[in-house]
Amino acid sequence: MPNKNLTHDELVTFAHQLADVSQTVILPFFRRELSVSNKAQLGDFDPVTEADRAAETAIRALIQSTHPTHAILGEEHGSRAGTAPFRWVIDPIDGTRAFIIGLPTWGTLIGLEANERPAIGLMNQPYTGDRFWSDGTTSSYRGADGITKRIHSRTDARLDGAQMAATDPTMFRDDRDGAAFEAVRARVTGCRFGTDCSAYALLAAGFIDLVIEVGLKPYDIVALIPIIENAGGVVTTWDGGEARHGGRIIAAANAALHSEALELLASA
Repeated sequence: MPNKNLTHDELVTFAHQLADVSQTVILPFFRRELSVSNKAQLGDFDPVTEADRAAETAIRALIQSTHPTHAILGEEHGSRAGTAPFRWVIDPIDGTRAFIIGLPTWGTLIGLEANERPAIGLMNQPYTGDRFWSDGTTSSYRGADGITKRIHSRTDARLDGAQMAATDPTMFRDDRDGAAFEAVRARVTGCRFGTDCSAYALLAAGFIDLVIEVGLKPYDIVALIPIIENAGGVVTTWDGGEARHGGRIIAAANAALHSEALELLASA
């Protein structure tokens, strides 16, 4: 890490502290009656709840009190500039639609960019007790039993026989996006919708082989990049570019599968 006053281990530990703080805020709201607002316009539905806002407020307060020079980008409260080469990129509840109907596919995403590159990532699902993270070198998982395990994506996965996931089929409204997605879907063995950030974490853990989505924001993907890459996977945009800015995203369990799927997306 470029800041000599902060060790890498300290930053990883702090990411876990942010997850711990956020889950104490979120859990009392889950599977309870909620006040839901719609952030979208023109007939779309982009929900936000008091749990989203309260959790991000708690995360940002801890960052600002502990590391006041660090920049922050969050889904609910926007961007805060910093003077250090670090930026925390957070989504307090990735999968709010799932959250409001009681499905546990949502998670809290906490990412740290160092010098504009994803360095540390964490996905926390407090209801199930699942936590996935990467320290920038390895990727790990800890479940409700409290045991930490190293995770790896599937090195032998190929397009024929792959298991694919995406959050919502309606995200492929653009005809070209839809045609490209369907071209890949026609080749894989199975495709599951409604997975939110859990799909990316499960890809890193070796259960899902491909995730293909569009319309992502930085806070939807930055935290997941180190988890996938340090488990052996590949995550880019559909044209092979950097994923940290969001947009059209493809995550694959290995480089060969990524290449196969990219070629098919481009040809469609």
